[in-house]
Amino acid sequence: MEEPKVTKAHGMFSMVCGVAINIQASAENVWRLLTDAQDFPRWNSTVASVEGQIREGQQIRLHVPGTNRTFTPKISGVVPCERMTWTGGFAPMFKGVRTFQLSARDDGSTDFAMEERFSGLMLPLIKGSLPDFGPVFERYANDLKNESERSNARAPFRSVGGVEPLA
Repeated sequence: MEEPKVTKAHGMFSMVCGVAINIQASAENVWRLLTDAQDFPRWNSTVASVEGQIREGQQIRLHVPGTNRTFTPKISGVVPCERMTWTGGFAPMFKGVRTFQLSARDDGSTDFAMEERFSGLMLPLIKGSLPDFGPVFERYANDLKNESERSNARAPFRSVGGVEPLA
């Protein structure tokens, strides 16, 4: 099984963590999981609950395990089955922008990438108190891959390019 590739970079007023992995499922299947807020905690071990709807212009309330903090990102830049952005914080003091990108491949699989970019004047002061997002992002990508591939295996056969299977 392919492992997620985690990347990290940081500067004085910015910090970026990303993850990428290929998922043996359609972009539609992956997108359905990424946008079903109520189902998130069932398959995603990095999320305790999500309140609201993951839709363009909506604000959600995200709870993560092991903390009492509530994150309230706003959803924007939604292109179904391709990309979306979650933005939270209070620019210019501190801002977090998480982007999700799906790229369908000809073989029916999907390349998934997620990146979070933190920036702001307060970042140098709080950087040390932020968790290492690498392992969290790796777990997120693995959870998404596992559930996408599991639910993809349960999906009914659909013809590809108009070619039906031989009976």
